[in-house]
Amino acid sequence: MKFTIALLTILFSLSVFAAGETETVGVKGMVCSFCAQGITKKFKEQPEVANVEVSLQDKKVKLTYQEGKKLSHDKIESLLKESGYEVSFDAK
Repeated sequence: MKFTIALLTILFSLSVFAAGETETVGVKGMVCSFCAQGITKKFKEQPEVANVEVSLQDKKVKLTYQEGKKLSHDKIESLLKESGYEVSFDAK
């Protein structure tokens, strides 16, 4: 049991270090959970993106990139416009 816990701890630690850069963008027009699901799906389809966290309350999307990869602001804006939203890059 101790070995399993130690192994899981090590694997989790490695996965945290393997994660790439994060970026948070604001999304104008996102008003419901269906909106959030669509945005999540759109970004998860991108090979550069490791994880997507959508905050409906804050109207923000946090993107975690694959190590050494990143989406351009033009690509992010394009993906959100295709989904019917506007983007704000000054979100923190």
